[in-house]
Amino acid sequence: MSDVARVAVPLRLRSTMVLGVASATGLVMLGWPLLVDVAPQQQLQPPFFFLALLPLVVLVVLAEVSEGGMDSRVLALLGVLSAANALLRLLGAGTAGIELVFFLLILAGRVFGPGFGFVLGCTSLFASALLTAGVGPWLPYQMIVAAWVGMGAGMLPRKVGGRKEIVMLVGYAVVAAYGYGILMNLSGWPYALGIAVPGYEGELSFVPGDPLSENLQRFIVYTLVTSTATWDTGRAITTSLAVIVLGPSILTTLRRAARRAVVAPLPGTSG
Repeated sequence: MSDVARVAVPLRLRSTMVLGVASATGLVMLGWPLLVDVAPQQQLQPPFFFLALLPLVVLVVLAEVSEGGMDSRVLALLGVLSAANALLRLLGAGTAGIELVFFLLILAGRVFGPGFGFVLGCTSLFASALLTAGVGPWLPYQMIVAAWVGMGAGMLPRKVGGRKEIVMLVGYAVVAAYGYGILMNLSGWPYALGIAVPGYEGELSFVPGDPLSENLQRFIVYTLVTSTATWDTGRAITTSLAVIVLGPSILTTLRRAARRAVVAPLPGTSG
C-alpha cells in the first residue's frame, strides 16, 4: 500500500543525481565557514553567491523530477499540499516552536517518496514565506533544510506499516525537528558577532581561524543554550503529537489521492 504513491514523482538515476547535487550545494552553503582557512579576526560575510545559486539549483530539481512523469493531477496535488502547509505555518507562526508545517511534509514525503518530499519542502517554505512576509536571506536555507526533511521521510523503510509506521514517523519527526533547528542555527551563527547568553560565561561566537573542533564545541553549546530546550523541543513535541493524532487518517487520505493521481513510470525511471 505504501509503495503505490512512489511513482507520483518518479526518480530516475539522473533525477537522483540532481537531488544529490542540490543537497551537496546546500551542505556547502551551510558549512563552508567551518571548512575554509580564514585569517584570525577576519569577519565573515554571508555567502551571497550560494544564496543566489541555491534557488537556481532548486528550479533545476523541480524541472528534473517533473520531467520524470509528473502530470497535471500530481502537480495539482503538489499545489494543494504546498498551500495547506503554508497555511499551517501561518497558524503556528513558529511561536515557542509551535510549527505545524513539518508533520504534513513528513506524511506526504512518506507516501509519495523522496523526490516529491524534496519538492514539497521547497514549495511549502517558499509559499509560507510569501504569506508571512518572511522572504529574506534566510529563505534559501529554510527551503533546502525543509526539502531534506521531506526527502528523508520518503527514504524511510517501506515495509513498515500500521502502528509501527506511526512510531517510526514520530521518531523521525523528533530527529527532523532537532536537525532542522541545528542546521538553521548553523546558517546564521558564523556571521553573528559578540554572542552573549544570560547565565553563560564564555565566547559562543564563531572565531575565524580557530580549529574546527573548538568552533564546533562553541556551536554545540550555542545551540543547546539558545534553541534546543525551547524552539526545537517545541517543534519536536508539536510535530510528534500531530503525527500521532492526525497521522493515520491523513496517511490514508494521501494514499487514496495517490492512487487516483498515480502515473506510470517513464522508461528508465525507478520508484
